[in-house]
Amino acid sequence: MDIKDIQNLIKFVAKSGANEVKLEMEDVKITIKTGKGDKQTIVQTLPAQQQSIVQSPIIEKPLEVSTIEQVSEVEDESSKYITIKSPIIGTFYRKPSPDKSNFVEVDSSIAEGDVLCVIEAMKLFNEIESEVTGKIVKILIDDASPVEFDQPLFLVDPS
Repeated sequence: MDIKDIQNLIKFVAKSGANEVKLEMEDVKITIKTGKGDKQTIVQTLPAQQQSIVQSPIIEKPLEVSTIEQVSEVEDESSKYITIKSPIIGTFYRKPSPDKSNFVEVDSSIAEGDVLCVIEAMKLFNEIESEVTGKIVKILIDDASPVEFDQPLFLVDPS
C-alpha cells in the first residue's frame, strides 16, 4: 500500500463521518481516528516476507455512501416526528412474552406512561414507557434485536 492509497483512505474516512477505522493487511496496519476537527493516523508496517497485491479500500466507497444517504433520509423523515430512543443497552422486545401480543403497532395511539417495549439488560426486563402522547409512525428496530444506548426505537407523531 503506497502513500496515495493511505491519503485516499484518510479522505474517504473523513467524508464518511466514521469516528474510527481500522484496516489490517498482511504487511500494513492502519488506524484512522477522527474527532472534533482533529485527525490521527497511525501507520504500522509489519515485516513482510513477500509483497502481496492489496485491494484498494476505495471499492467500499459506494456502499458507505449509500448507507450515509439512507441515514440522512431517516433524519429528514424524522424531523417532524418525536424520536423515542433507548435509555439503556440491551435486547429490544416488542412484547412482554412470546405468547403475548405486541405492546404497540404502527398507527397505535399512545399516551404518556404507556409501555412501548421491553429491553432486556443483564437478565432484567426493563419496561420502556412513552414520555409523549401521539401516534406511532414507525418502529425502527426488529424484535429481539440488540440496541445501543440512545439508539432510536420509535418515531411518534405528536399531533
